[in-house]
Amino acid sequence: MKCVNLVIGAIAFAVAGVSAANDEWYMGVTAGHYTMDSERSISDNYKSATAGLQVGRYFGDRAAFELGYGANVGHDDVDVISLNTLVWFGEEDAASWRPYMLLGMNQYDFDDASNLVIGHDDRSNQIMLGLGVGTRFKGDLEFRADIRGMAGAGDNDGEDVGFQLSLNKVFGAKAPAPAPVAAPVVEQAPEPAPVAEPEVRTITVRLNVEFEFNKDTVLAVYGDQLEAIAAAMKAHDDIDLVLEGHTDSVGSDKYNMSLSDRRAKAVKAKLVADYGIPAERVSAVGYGESRPIDTNDTDEGRARNRRVVGEMSFSEVFAY
Repeated sequence: MKCVNLVIGAIAFAVAGVSAANDEWYMGVTAGHYTMDSERSISDNYKSATAGLQVGRYFGDRAAFELGYGANVGHDDVDVISLNTLVWFGEEDAASWRPYMLLGMNQYDFDDASNLVIGHDDRSNQIMLGLGVGTRFKGDLEFRADIRGMAGAGDNDGEDVGFQLSLNKVFGAKAPAPAPVAAPVVEQAPEPAPVAEPEVRTITVRLNVEFEFNKDTVLAVYGDQLEAIAAAMKAHDDIDLVLEGHTDSVGSDKYNMSLSDRRAKAVKAKLVADYGIPAERVSAVGYGESRPIDTNDTDEGRARNRRVVGEMSFSEVFAY
């Protein structure tokens, strides 16, 4: 009787230790295999295969009470009723396996069992301790497997071992966790905003005018580039512009030197005549075919080499 009271006290202590409410309960089927003490049977190591039902309720995330019933399969009339508490370990994650411990009581009913020792009681009460692992699948199906050791609470109840598989359907829902309590907010006087220092940026405006073969005519398509470089020169009258003329490799060096010079002077004339840039602020120089930027073996490469380029850089201050 003292052992029974000890088990009941341990169950109560385990349930009292859970922290959060939980509305989940479950119902399921079981399959077990028990090897019984030879002192309670005619044959050594009497084995019993059982099938049964169980129902349980969760108390928090880590503990549950469970009532189970199993009946012997195939031969002797042996029934077992169990009252257990389960204590889970670890955190519950989706499809993860968690260990658990079982602590409770079994009561065997050996009514009409042919393998009993003569004179044995029809009922046997035992304390049960088990260890197992379980997981929960989608659809709230819970699977468990555990090994159980059972010791008799009376003088003739024996010591048995068993293995049980459980498949449960879980109903209900966990109560939401309480919202965390926010820490008090200590208001502080705002710090003065830092004074932003002005930013100095270097701006570069580039001009790249390409020419048709053996021509020095500035095409209208380059009007936007000429307008942009003219606007920059008007805004910064302390900066002068150098225009460099180039050709492809077709023709003699002397002819290409002259052609590149004419091309550079044609772009300068556009800036002076169409955009009002003083002629003394623009210089033009020809380099002939001496500075190609692409191959002269293809039409595309030669087209890129027939060009006049110019570039001016200046700094501007941006204040915020």
